[in-house]
Amino acid sequence: MARIAGVNIPTQKRVVIALTYIHGIGPAKSQEICEKVGIPLEKRVNELADDEVVKIRETIDADYTVEGDLRREVAMNIKRLLDLKSYRGLRHRKGLPVRGQRTKCNARTRKGPARPIAGKKK
Repeated sequence: MARIAGVNIPTQKRVVIALTYIHGIGPAKSQEICEKVGIPLEKRVNELADDEVVKIRETIDADYTVEGDLRREVAMNIKRLLDLKSYRGLRHRKGLPVRGQRTKCNARTRKGPARPIAGKKK
């Protein structure tokens, strides 16, 4: 099993798909990395040589913010909004949608399961 950026990537999958298991790398960046390193898109992780894995690891370390650093950066951005007491920061604090979605209905992902209100039966 190859370990890249602190993540064990699955061995049976194609390299392009396996790299998306790393937080911060999606399909487009994964394809870009494979083209930089010179790995064919059909190649699977278990077919990679050790030097190819090292090249991928070095490319990701040099050019991309992934995993712990990315999570820390996002958390710091949210903390900055909370400290500023901006509108977006208040929405984060209250656990409501941040990007202008309606909350009268369809905000259950952010708000959590509906809580019953005492005495509301019809």
